[in-house]
Amino acid sequence: MSSRLELRTSEQTLPTMLERAAAHHGDRPLLRSGDAVWSYAEVRDGAAVLAGALVEAGIASGDRVVVVSENRPEVLRLWLACTWLGAVLVPVSTALRGEGLRHVLASAQPKAVALESTLHERVAEAGLEVTWVLDEGGLPSGQDPVAPAPVGPGDTCAILYTSGTTGPSKGVLCPHAQWYWWGVNTGEVLSIGRDSVLYTNLPLFHTNALNAFCQALVAGATYVLGPRFSASAFWQRLEDSGATVTYLLGAMVSILLRTPEGEHDRAHNVRVALAPGTPADLHAPFFERFGVRLIDAWGSTETNIVISNTLADLRPGTLGRVLDGFEARVADENDAELPDGRPGELLVRPREPWAFASGYDGLTEATATAWRNLWFHTGDRVVRDPDGSFRFVDRLKDVIRRRGENISSHEVEQALLAHADVAGAAVVPVPSELGEDEVLACVVVRDGAELDPLELIRFCEPRLPHFAVPRYVDVVPELPLTASGKVEKYRLRERGVTASTWDRERAGYAVRR
Repeated sequence: MSSRLELRTSEQTLPTMLERAAAHHGDRPLLRSGDAVWSYAEVRDGAAVLAGALVEAGIASGDRVVVVSENRPEVLRLWLACTWLGAVLVPVSTALRGEGLRHVLASAQPKAVALESTLHERVAEAGLEVTWVLDEGGLPSGQDPVAPAPVGPGDTCAILYTSGTTGPSKGVLCPHAQWYWWGVNTGEVLSIGRDSVLYTNLPLFHTNALNAFCQALVAGATYVLGPRFSASAFWQRLEDSGATVTYLLGAMVSILLRTPEGEHDRAHNVRVALAPGTPADLHAPFFERFGVRLIDAWGSTETNIVISNTLADLRPGTLGRVLDGFEARVADENDAELPDGRPGELLVRPREPWAFASGYDGLTEATATAWRNLWFHTGDRVVRDPDGSFRFVDRLKDVIRRRGENISSHEVEQALLAHADVAGAAVVPVPSELGEDEVLACVVVRDGAELDPLELIRFCEPRLPHFAVPRYVDVVPELPLTASGKVEKYRLRERGVTASTWDRERAGYAVRR
């Protein structure tokens, strides 16, 4: 008999998930962090007791509790306790500061704030009083458990803020059932079962690490919460944890491939990693070196894992196919469906109630715009192949229009990253004196290397259409990143061309056609 939780719509809440899982798996380990281990029953009982302590501290159903912390088990304990009593957890990025942090905290309107001591001053400067310091006394203590509050699958249980790569962060209203379907669908994609050990070091203030916990909960597996990503320590941590599944984002795949070969490269039990956005040419070398299959997929904070490869149907370079329970189409600017092979915006929607987020907190117009015509508009430009696979082209806002041609910044970035001396690259549009855009490439040079912009342009020529070869090259010490490793391109666009930017036309070099 399958150990997977199968719940009716009315039962798809985190308290019910936790109660059912604890009834099935009792003394089996659910959560590990460092040397500490909590069984399913201990996590359930702890949620009931902490929920009682939160009630005594004045937290009620519907209240919001902000947490600003690196990965700590207390964050998960607090989330489960909040859901137990009907409150809402608002995890906030530890990378935020200044106006960005003030914006998030003001829009969240929390009843209480929990954080790590190292972040106390930053939050205080943003104008909020701190309720609990996780590493100094921790969460409120209690002894009397409370029964779970009557919550429904569509009730909000978390507000997660978008990365803010294109502007101010928006709070995404995530209902209980969305987490259930994250757990079910991602668990199926990764073939997670009760003997699986899921290791994540991705931050708990983003979807990935939280929904990995739900994957464990649904399957009866074990969830291991690790510290912040370290390429040099990554494989040893996986070996020590006994992990069989892990999660990679952004540039982590290429970073790991560039580390020196070591004794821990294959001394682990990991067989699969969810790794959205991995270039096609990295799948084979990653498997050959580390023995780990990479699964590319598409999902977002507002939605779910909607499109994915699977272990049985791996198609490197594609996002995979639409999963059961969802619909997806490629659409033009009027939301009309486009034929296979034509690039357009990816639109998605669920067939199950509450499998997607409910909208953006306090942003009625932004919600209506994103969810217009009964589809969620992802802002991603994709192509669907005749076999039903989807391929990522670019973010719509990152498409560059130069002299009548549409240029994919993603395609240009991949060409730049193929150069041996380029460690990082981001491509953005800048205004052209002829109208439309010119291509600006911002590149980070590998340690110990020197990069000649003209040589880089010549390297790109045979790899790109002539109109896509960058006019401008800016060598920068680092790219501005969000906490989840996404490039904040709006900052690069705002910076634009500077006195130190190399200009191909000023250098007198003409790209060959």
